[in-house]
Amino acid sequence: SLDNAYDEAQLEAFDDRVHKVLELGQDELVVYVAELKVDGLSIALRYRDGVLQRGVTRGDGIRGDDVTSNVRAIRSIPLGLKTAVPGDVEVRGEIFLPRGAFDRINTERRDAGEPPFANPRNAAAGTMRTLDPELVLRRGLGAFLYQLVELSDEVATDSSAITSGGHGAALDQLVDWGLPVESHRRRCEGIGEVLAYCRRWADERRALPFDTDGVVVKVDSFSDRVRLGQTAKFPRWAIAFKFAAEQATTRLLRIEVNVGRTGAVTPYAVLEPVQLAGTTVQMATLHNANDVIRKDIRVGDYVLVEKGGDIIPKVVKPILGRRPKGDVAPVPFVMPSSCPECDTLLERSGKEVVWRCPNEGCAAKNRCGLLHFAGRRAMNIEGLGESLVNQLIDTGLVRDVADIYGLTVDALSGLERMARKSATNLVAEIENSKDRDFAQLLFGLGVRHVGEGVADLLARRFNGLDGLLDASLEEIEAVDGVGPVVAASVRTFLDKEQNRRLLARLRRFGVRMDSDLARAGALPQTLAGRTFVITGVLTSMSREDAKAAIEARGGKVSGSVSKRTSAVVVGTDAGSKLAKARGLGIETVDEQEFRELINVSAAGPAGTNH
Repeated sequence: SLDNAYDEAQLEAFDDRVHKVLELGQDELVVYVAELKVDGLSIALRYRDGVLQRGVTRGDGIRGDDVTSNVRAIRSIPLGLKTAVPGDVEVRGEIFLPRGAFDRINTERRDAGEPPFANPRNAAAGTMRTLDPELVLRRGLGAFLYQLVELSDEVATDSSAITSGGHGAALDQLVDWGLPVESHRRRCEGIGEVLAYCRRWADERRALPFDTDGVVVKVDSFSDRVRLGQTAKFPRWAIAFKFAAEQATTRLLRIEVNVGRTGAVTPYAVLEPVQLAGTTVQMATLHNANDVIRKDIRVGDYVLVEKGGDIIPKVVKPILGRRPKGDVAPVPFVMPSSCPECDTLLERSGKEVVWRCPNEGCAAKNRCGLLHFAGRRAMNIEGLGESLVNQLIDTGLVRDVADIYGLTVDALSGLERMARKSATNLVAEIENSKDRDFAQLLFGLGVRHVGEGVADLLARRFNGLDGLLDASLEEIEAVDGVGPVVAASVRTFLDKEQNRRLLARLRRFGVRMDSDLARAGALPQTLAGRTFVITGVLTSMSREDAKAAIEARGGKVSGSVSKRTSAVVVGTDAGSKLAKARGLGIETVDEQEFRELINVSAAGPAGTNH
């Protein structure tokens, strides 16, 4: 991964460090290559004698790595290089979804009653996970390559541009071979030109047909890179400049609450439509009731809205200077006392900030639970979207996740907007999902505190359901990365009679109950000796999951930032810990970079990510 810069002063400090190591005077300019940081999915391509052999994404080393068939369906990636290149070439880049294609796909999904993708990156990743070349071709994925990571001796000897011409010349060589390289890259004479490049694209990025969240700045000279070297965390010759999140002001019309699969009841903002980061924003997260009260956000306020990471809209604060006064002043927010779906009184335990609906039969919880179970990161049942789940619950065909496996073509064909062919395809998808690894099943069951990382750890340690059922609370807690809170939640779930009956029904339907992860052995200890601090709200995993992933790879998690901290994982609404990390010069990684950091690809290339 790369170190991050969030403002121009941090870029200038990076340039100062480069000058110091290279022993250059301040009047001597370092040549950099500035490239737009494409928000996509990392890919490594291998060519042999000019012919594409393999495409590999950064996975967990066990599942989802080899995507060669999908790569062949991406039009911009050539099956053969233009020039007869002997030997092996390996290049790294990003697979992405153009913004126009993203809008088209989401329109199609809404029309089909399926939930839209949250952002183009998720859509690209989800498409590649399907291992369906026709879908890849139909959705119109693109690719940009930005790094040569391996060359056989024949190629290196024949190409002086690669061996001595610098990074810019190497990118030009990729273009000559017919490989896709982002065309707005620039060779910059000194940090002043780099800053001008960053300012330009911070203003003009919305005119691009793809999403970019920053600029990657690299020292051009390969020999200078060798002299600069790298720390234990990142190379000293490159840095990622992150664009500031875009903000807009609009009026808060309503505060409504949403019920999640674990019963968490959280407020969200309904806004007057406002253009932000290239999209129309009408809803935004408010995180939790305490956050709304602390910020004193009220219905009727004008509020500052930000698209954090250009993905998730959030309300930053009210504009107090525009708040009406006197009798027409908006009233403070009060969290509802009962569930908006089933009217059960909400509960909040211990130090938790989240209110929850305790009713196991709550329809909203069941809907969310079914969607989670069918989701791509769990059992990956394509076609089982929100509209269909609502119909299945409303008609009584499905009450829990096991009922999904009893669905028939005839039963599905009787539903609104469900043709027999669609029903047949869905039944086939359901049948295919029976063979998912137990780790995916465990994650899909929605056990509180058990995200993907914890599910993988438990599947790896206990080899499936039977081993986990037999495990004591102490044995579960002893798994590296699984603490007492998570262990207690797992044991409580497994000890409930209704859950045991559910698991037995899933087994009778033929759902797989064992795991390949145990046979793969322990996770590589890639984070050994490093201490992490997590700050802010993570959107793709829980804090427990992030902590488990770090500890399972040999790292440690601390609650406070100090000089001994190796890196700070930064979510949305990060507070004083982020400021302290910047003051101490400690590495910060955003959520996407953290996910890449904890995923180790068995065949992934060495080198530096964008």
